Amino acid sequence: MLVIIIGVVLLVVLAGGGAAAWFMTRSHGDEEEGGASAKPAKEAPKLAPTFLPLENMVVNLADPGGDRFAQVGITLELEDAKTAEQVKQYLPSIRSGILLLVSQRTSAELLQREGKEKLATDILREVSRPLGFKVPTEKERARAAAAAAEQDEDAEERPAARKRTEQRNPVQRVLFSNFIIQ
Repeated sequence: MLVIIIGVVLLVVLAGGGAAAWFMTRSHGDEEEGGASAKPAKEAPKLAPTFLPLENMVVNLADPGGDRFAQVGITLELEDAKTAEQVKQYLPSIRSGILLLVSQRTSAELLQREGKEKLATDILREVSRPLGFKVPTEKERARAAAAAAEQDEDAEERPAARKRTEQRNPVQRVLFSNFIIQ
């Protein structure tokens, strides 16, 4: 009786081990072949952005009387170190453009959050221009959104057109590290 029980237990263990091995090799083979049960490959890890601080700038503002000025510290968030090197090559013209942008603003504009955000967008456009990238203005964005909405309405009538893939701007954001208005 003991021999029969040991034989049955041994048979169950061997069958279970064989089934487990078969399932493991089958799922591993599907992943290699790219079968339906294959898990999607993990995305490449995102690289940390590179930050490029610019020297503080002191600029006279466009207020009546001309006695107001702003001290602005800017840090650029860039995609990688290669972009930082490219920006450094164009730094004199970029700084000049930024100084012109800030000097056209009044203190009332720059004291408002919207004014600072608009200035950051304008600075982003100024930094991106020498690198060959175009940042649309608010008016251009509104026109593009209206055109996209119009295309969505006409999509039923026309076959879908391929969208042009544009290269992503490596200048990601403009950050203010210092903003004093006197």
